[in-house]
Amino acid sequence: MAAAVDRVRPLCEDVRHRGVEALIELTQRFDGVRLTDVRVPKDALEAALADLDPAVRAALEESVRRARVVHRAQRRTDHTTQVVPGGTVTEKWIPVDRVGLYVPGGRAVYPSSVIMNVVPAQEAGVRSLAVTSPPQREFGGLPHPTILAACALLGVEEVYAVGGAQAVAMFAYGAGPCERVDMVTGPGNIWVAAAKRLLKGVIGIDAEAGPTEIAILADATADPDYVAADLISQAEHDVVAASVLVTPDETLAEAVVERLAVRVAATKHGERVREALSGPQSGIVMVDDLDHGLAVVNAYAAEHLEIMTADAADRAARVRNAGAIFVGDFSPVSLGDYAAGSNHVLPTGGCACHTGGLSVQTFLRGVHIVDYDRDALAEVAHHVITLANAEDLPAHGEAVAARTDPA
Repeated sequence: MAAAVDRVRPLCEDVRHRGVEALIELTQRFDGVRLTDVRVPKDALEAALADLDPAVRAALEESVRRARVVHRAQRRTDHTTQVVPGGTVTEKWIPVDRVGLYVPGGRAVYPSSVIMNVVPAQEAGVRSLAVTSPPQREFGGLPHPTILAACALLGVEEVYAVGGAQAVAMFAYGAGPCERVDMVTGPGNIWVAAAKRLLKGVIGIDAEAGPTEIAILADATADPDYVAADLISQAEHDVVAASVLVTPDETLAEAVVERLAVRVAATKHGERVREALSGPQSGIVMVDDLDHGLAVVNAYAAEHLEIMTADAADRAARVRNAGAIFVGDFSPVSLGDYAAGSNHVLPTGGCACHTGGLSVQTFLRGVHIVDYDRDALAEVAHHVITLANAEDLPAHGEAVAARTDPA
């Protein structure tokens, strides 16, 4: 990642100093598209929605509905605590003012990522949000029309045809019609992740997304065909995607290998899947028993963790580290990617041991409002002064004494 940060640093500085001119030149260099305007016209958004396949529209609408049900329940309410008579602390939840949402546009089309970014931001009450996605030559330099349609469906009118590190820089510094944002969220390739790392502090970020991961903890009761299908489902994202089976059952492992051979040969992106499954990041981990397996998956802290065991719900309750947990035979990761109601923007690379997935909380700030009257301050003044002096910061204590000592 350090090398990638060094590579994107001059690109981000270029955008910082030259704005739209730099964006246009970098887009032509990296995407092969010559833009005249980085912002997607409103009529292009409307046309994309009008032309959207009705079945795809219905699926997107249902995905949005379910995501709203889950994310609306994540809203926080302000709470006031009376610490002492006359002294209160209120925790007020304030949404970020403006966010930039990145939607990838590489090997696949991700209208689902529009939903997963936009819905929690809207439910959090973010007042201003913008979406960006790489331009596509085959669509006249605009992002993929299904992505544009998803934006229109969600009422997002500020959309940009910019990808890569330069898109993150556009959001961080502002360029042309795009005003700077306070936070950037959404997955992307290594250059997007590197730019987010570089510019963290200038902007807030959700996480540095890496290659997708699936881990499956399974025992002899698991269906080997389900296991194989789910390992493949994530491997088709990228040749560096990680697909890991953890099991104490050798017979299951052998059956999964057999089903993988059949399914890989039949799937559309077989070559990509085969390379991902044969890479060092993927494999089958044999363990002594399920307790050992649970220790392994907790240490791995996968982005997606499936539990396919006889006691799946109980095992899932013991998981400490995972971006999202999928319980039993009928909760595959693919469901979470599109229509479970959960969010699919999740921590990767072991970050699930300290970071959660994208949520309404991502876009909220908890601010403490302290309100003490004179008597409440006087009652605790001697403790404040004592601690201030103990830290050799006497002026801190003097600021209290000025209000409480008799004239």
